[in-house]
Amino acid sequence: MSNSDPLVIFTPSGKRGHVAPGTTVLQAARQLGVDLDSVCGGRGICSKCQVQPSFGEHAKHGIHADPGALSDVNTVEERYDRVRGLKPGRRLGCQACIQGDVVLDVPPESQVHKQVVRKAATTRVIEMDPATRAVYVEVEEADMHAPTGDWERLKTALFEQWQVDPVTLPQTLPIPMLIAMQAALIKGGYKITVALNTARTGVIKLVGVWPGFTEPSLYGLAVDLGSTTIAAHLTDLTTGEVKASGGVMNPQIRFGEDLMSRVSYAMMNDTGAADMTAAVREAMNTLAQELAREAGIEVTDIFEAVFVMNPVMHHLLLGLDPTPLGQSPFALATNSAMDLSAAELGLSFAPAAQVYILPLIAGHVGADAAAVALSEAPQKRDPLTLIVDVGTNAEIILGNKTRVLACSSPTGPAFEGAQISSGQRAAPGAIERLEIDPTTKEPRFKVIGCDLWSDDPEFTTQTAVTGVSGICGSGIIEAVAEMRMTGIVDANGLIGSAEATGTARARPEGRTHSYLIHDGSEDGGPVISVTQGDIRAIQLAKSALYAGARLLMDEFGSDKVERVVLAGAFGAHISPKHAMVLGMIPDCPLEHVTSAGNAAGTGAQIALLNVASRREVEALVHEITKIETAIEPRFQEHFVAANAIPHATDPFTGLRAVVSLPEPSFNSGSSGGTGRRRRR
Repeated sequence: MSNSDPLVIFTPSGKRGHVAPGTTVLQAARQLGVDLDSVCGGRGICSKCQVQPSFGEHAKHGIHADPGALSDVNTVEERYDRVRGLKPGRRLGCQACIQGDVVLDVPPESQVHKQVVRKAATTRVIEMDPATRAVYVEVEEADMHAPTGDWERLKTALFEQWQVDPVTLPQTLPIPMLIAMQAALIKGGYKITVALNTARTGVIKLVGVWPGFTEPSLYGLAVDLGSTTIAAHLTDLTTGEVKASGGVMNPQIRFGEDLMSRVSYAMMNDTGAADMTAAVREAMNTLAQELAREAGIEVTDIFEAVFVMNPVMHHLLLGLDPTPLGQSPFALATNSAMDLSAAELGLSFAPAAQVYILPLIAGHVGADAAAVALSEAPQKRDPLTLIVDVGTNAEIILGNKTRVLACSSPTGPAFEGAQISSGQRAAPGAIERLEIDPTTKEPRFKVIGCDLWSDDPEFTTQTAVTGVSGICGSGIIEAVAEMRMTGIVDANGLIGSAEATGTARARPEGRTHSYLIHDGSEDGGPVISVTQGDIRAIQLAKSALYAGARLLMDEFGSDKVERVVLAGAFGAHISPKHAMVLGMIPDCPLEHVTSAGNAAGTGAQIALLNVASRREVEALVHEITKIETAIEPRFQEHFVAANAIPHATDPFTGLRAVVSLPEPSFNSGSSGGTGRRRRR
C-alpha cells in the first residue's frame, strides 16, 4: 500500500495501516489482523461488525479525521437502523468504506475475543454501616385542628421514632419525591417505609418510599473507574453481599489510550471533553443495567454508588475541564469528597439515588489511590510498605505508622498488552503465563480460558475455540523475565542471535532479533514473538514504575522496603518473582511480596458499606504527602538506571540469592551478538 492511501487506526488494539480507498472497514480489519466479528459474511444482517468512528484531531496518532473519512450511510445501514436500531454514531463495518484517515473503535460486543475485565471484589470484613438505610414509620393522620403537611408530619415521626433531627432533613422535597411520598402515605394508611441517605455534610435525604411495612431491596454500586476498564460490584446494602461483579472497557480509549492523550484530545477538540464525559456515563449506565440483570433486580433498586478514579477520570465523569491536569501545577478543580445525586451525573439508577466520590490526594494522585490507602491501611502498620497499583498510570504509596507518601508514575499501556507487537488485553486465548527451559530455551505457556500448559497433549483440543490469539500484560512480563533468566536477553535488554543464545527461536529481525514463542501460521493463526521493540516498551514502563517507588524511598530516607503489595486488576495476576527479575519493584524478600487484588475497588466497597470510613479517608488524604515525579530531577536519574534488567546499580542481592541471572552481553548491531560494537 502507498503511504498516500488512507491510514486507518483501530482502538483499543492500536493496530494501524494504510488501505486502498473504498476498502470496507471489515476488509481493513481482516487485513490488519484486528479482532472484528462478523457472522453473516459482510451482508449487513448480523451487525456483529459494528464500529464507532472518532473524528477530529488525534494528536496522539498524528492524524486529523474528517467526517468524510467514511462513506455515507447506505440503504443497508438505514434499513438495519430502522428495524433493529444502531447506537448513535455506530457504523456497520461491512458497509462503511474508508475514504480518508480515520480512527475506529471496536466496541467489546463487536470483538471475537470478548474482553475479560479481571477486577473482582476482594473478601474483606467490613462493619456494616451504610449511608442508605430503610426505616418503617407510622405518621399521624392529618388533623384540621392542627394543620400540617404530610412531609412535616413525616419529619416529626422520624424524629420521635428514629431520632432523626428535623434540622438535618431538607425543608422541602423535590416534586417527584413529594408525589411518591403522598401516594405511599395514602395507600399505606399513614404507615410508610422510607429509605434515608446520610450525606457527607450531615444532610439526610429521602431517597425511597413504600406504603406500609416492607423490606425494600436496597442496592449500591462500588465503582472503580479506571482509564482502561470500569469495574463495579453490585452490593446488597442490607447484608453487604456482592450480588454481581463485572466490568466494561472504558470507551474513552478511542480518544486516547493514556490519560495525557485524552487531555490532549480535550485541548484539541472543542467538544472533546464533553464527548468523553458522555461516553463514560453511557458505559456506566450500560454496566449498571447488565449487573442488575445478572442479579435479577431492577436498575431502579440501585439507590447509591461510590466512585474511585484518577484525577483525569474524575474530571471527565463530572464534566469538568481536564486540561489544567496536562501541565504544571496540575491544578484540580476540587480535591474534596463529593455528595451528588446520580441524576446530576446522568446515571439511570433509582430516581433519587445518591453518589459519593472519594477525595483526591493531589495532582495526578487520585481517589483510587485514596481508596487503596483506605483498603490496605499502610498508616496502621509498622513495616515499611510499598503499595503499587499497576496500570496505565500507576499509583504508588509508601509508608508506615510514622508517615505515608504517594506519587503517580506514567507507565503507559504496555503492561496491559498495548504497544506490544503481539499484545492484547486479557481475553480468552491470550498467553498469560510463560516458562522457558534454561537448557533447551524452549517455551511453554498457558492461555486465558485453559488450565493446561501448551506442552500438554490435550492443549490444542482444549483451546480449539479460542486458539492462541496473542499475549497479555502478565504474559509479556513473564516472557521478558524468563528470557533474562535464561540468557536470551542481556541486562541491557538486548536479544541475542541464535548463535549467541543457543536457540533457533532467536530470529533476525532487521538490525535486531526477536524470540519466537508460538507459530500458529500453519493453522491460520498468528505468529507470536517478543521483539526488541517489545522489550523496549516494557523497559520504559517498568523503569517509570521503579523510579517512582525509588523516589518515595529517597524522600522517606530508606533504601529498603519490608513489604511490597501489588494492587489493581493487573497487579493481581503478576508473578512476584518475574516482576522483581524485571526490576518493576525494589529488591525485597519474595515471600513479602503479595497481591491485594483490586484494592481500589475494595476501598470503594468499604466506603459504600461503612459511612464512617468516608470520614476516615477524608482525614487520611490530608496526612499523605504527595511527591510530584514530573518536577523531581532525581526521577530521571532513577529512570535511566532502572532501564537495565533488573537494574544498573542496585545489586538486587536478595533476588540473586534465589534466582540465577546469567550475564551475557549482546551488541545491537546487525550481527546480533558477535561481540562487535554497533557502528556510530
